[in-house]
Amino acid sequence: MTCTLRTAKLTLSNRVSLEVLFGLAEVRLQEAEPLENALRRFKRKVQHEDIIKEVKRHSFYLKPGEKRRVKEALARKRNRKKARKEQD
Repeated sequence: MTCTLRTAKLTLSNRVSLEVLFGLAEVRLQEAEPLENALRRFKRKVQHEDIIKEVKRHSFYLKPGEKRRVKEALARKRNRKKARKEQD
């Protein structure tokens, strides 16, 4: 038995829908495998491939200046975390 689970649509806040198809997150049911196990593997694969993160990132437009400020803020956060780990 070869069934395929795929996400048809992911919708965030009823504004943007992104179709995730064509093997981005695909799980095939194995012989005598419960659907719950396949669904668990599917969720893990979606999380591993950062599909939800991409959907959220594309759910609204950021101006180039705002995008730069967000990027710089994340860099500062990473640097603070790195400095904190070096102190320990």
